[in-house]
Amino acid sequence: MEAEMNMRDISIIIPARNEAEGLKTLLPALVARYPDAEIIVVNDGSSDDTIAVCQFHGVKIISHPYSMGNGASVKTGARAAQGNILVFMDGDGQHRTDDIATLVEKLDEGFDMVVGARSWESQAGLRRAAANRFYNIIASWMTDRKIEDLTSGFRAVRANKFRKFLYLLPNGFSYPTTITMAFFRSAYPVAYVPIRAETRKGRSNISILKDGIRFFVIILRIGALFSPMRLFLPVSFLFFLLGAIHYAYTYITTGRFTNMSALMFSAAMLTFLIGIVSEQVSSLHYRDTAEDRNKDRNNER
Repeated sequence: MEAEMNMRDISIIIPARNEAEGLKTLLPALVARYPDAEIIVVNDGSSDDTIAVCQFHGVKIISHPYSMGNGASVKTGARAAQGNILVFMDGDGQHRTDDIATLVEKLDEGFDMVVGARSWESQAGLRRAAANRFYNIIASWMTDRKIEDLTSGFRAVRANKFRKFLYLLPNGFSYPTTITMAFFRSAYPVAYVPIRAETRKGRSNISILKDGIRFFVIILRIGALFSPMRLFLPVSFLFFLLGAIHYAYTYITTGRFTNMSALMFSAAMLTFLIGIVSEQVSSLHYRDTAEDRNKDRNNER
């Protein structure tokens, strides 16, 4: 198959913290299915047999001296990878090796990133499925693009595009959120391919409450960075509306304009002005990515 023939140009990056149980099954399947691909396991301060399992199967391993986070492992792997296409997948056995070829083949259709979108049945529990659906809706509104699986860690991406946003990626579990929204707002084409996720092996390191709040903050932060007016304009309008309602009420009941109405109108104006300034700052990112695209075209020629 064409995807297999091109695997020499592909690096498969697996962040792993205490994932020895899952790697015992995943690594031999990867080595057998994609013998020409560069396979990198980033050991994030594991205390189990992760290193021994990787050494046994002869894959490249990079170890952090202590646990730095899933996002930090992704960045370490991306910097060390030699391939022009990076494939990220979990080490817990959820992602099927056969789906890698599907993601890579989709890139050939002109996309810069292809994400494995999990079905509702593949989500790890009802609460997490509902939370992911909520994140997808919010992120789709912020980016003005349909996002089918914001938090999926299974994706194939062009290395030169991915590395442009390393400085934005957090060290925690929300790197998929950040890179997805950054690609959409920078006009890099993103596609989704439906996948079926298996039941993970071992214990999850994600806290639904702690990391859920972090995901939501990341959505707001990236939205403010790449599309500020989508964040600040509704807030400004809300302050203005509250001020107008309060003014109408006090005018009818007491016949005067109160300090609270003035405060609401001032907050609306200040929020709007902050949005304008943020929009100007974000335009610098658009200018940088536009210049990068021109350079890429010139290099291809």
